[in-house]
Amino acid sequence: MPRKGTTPMPEYGIDVSSWNSAYDWHAARGNNITYASVKLTQGNYYLSPAAREQVHGARNAGICAGGYHFADHRNGVAANVTTFVDTARELGLLDTGAFLPMLDVEDSPADGISWNASTANTFVSEWIRHLRDTTGVQQVAVYANLSAWRALLRPDEWCDDNVALWLALYNGDPGNTGGYTHPRLALHQHTSQGRVPGIAGDVDRNVTVGPFSLDHLTLGTVTPPPAAGPPPDGDTYTVAPGDTLSGIAARYGLDWRDLARTNALPNPDLIYPGQVLQLRGGAPAPDGATYTVQPGDTLSAIAARAGTTWQHLQQINSIPDANRIYPGQVLRVDGAAPAPAVRTYTVAPGDTLSGIAARYGTTYQALAAANGIANPDLIYPGQILTIP
Repeated sequence: MPRKGTTPMPEYGIDVSSWNSAYDWHAARGNNITYASVKLTQGNYYLSPAAREQVHGARNAGICAGGYHFADHRNGVAANVTTFVDTARELGLLDTGAFLPMLDVEDSPADGISWNASTANTFVSEWIRHLRDTTGVQQVAVYANLSAWRALLRPDEWCDDNVALWLALYNGDPGNTGGYTHPRLALHQHTSQGRVPGIAGDVDRNVTVGPFSLDHLTLGTVTPPPAAGPPPDGDTYTVAPGDTLSGIAARYGLDWRDLARTNALPNPDLIYPGQVLQLRGGAPAPDGATYTVQPGDTLSAIAARAGTTWQHLQQINSIPDANRIYPGQVLRVDGAAPAPAVRTYTVAPGDTLSGIAARYGTTYQALAAANGIANPDLIYPGQILTIP
């Protein structure tokens, strides 16, 4: 929580998606870019193909990296949260020290996404609850443009001391929020045509505002969700006020999609106090030769449940785009090898990328690609490298 009466120096950052090409994150850091929010997902149907490289590149340059999700209410809150969390967890963006996760709420005519006040405020409120129930992460940002903050969103209905508001107002004047104020207003996206060394072309630029600094927008100690316990006697659970399906599922070591199917819930975002849910009878994690894709599934989530990698599933099923799978699609899950353990190496003084590569039986090109390193001649003591 920011201290009253203090106004820290503004801190500058960027947000990027697959439209942005970052070729030298160290140059961006040298231009006083201290944080970067990376688009990971959209709805329940899109995973950014650039996210992994962008996150690793930013981190390796000493930039605080976080992830954001482009909301699509047509897919339901639970499916939106699951799609985002699967990728954010895999990239370590829900861990202590990451830039806080952000929910992007805006119309997208090209994707058929439009919002009204009722839908938007209900969705945002439920998104925050589901994210917290599922991950234990309390801090979250909500992003929208000025017209949405003034006429659509009502933050006093769902904003608490762990929610940060992020305003898009392209006036080229960092910190000038166009007269919009709120105690939790923390970030101003002041241009979509910014120029930053190391980033090709235009890029969104952001600045902290008011009493907020990067320290306030970095995840602190994350409280894990409650440990899974045994189902109560009778294999049923009575919904209590404030419950979400994902929270109930996490409590009993289940998958919310299985709960929804077991109880024939047409909308997993709508459960009611007093409603009795069956906790058993849902589809188990895939353990046979095939698995039928369910609404809200992602390839990475199916892979995790089958104890393999999404790359393996993509390969054995000849899937051209890992971000596109469909309900009813039958996937092979046989022959799936367990996901390999991730190896890392901390750069020591005098190290070279080629020397590290030789030590681990790989090439410096593979190391550079795995870690988003634009210039293989530039590595730094203390830098943590992923060994492919």
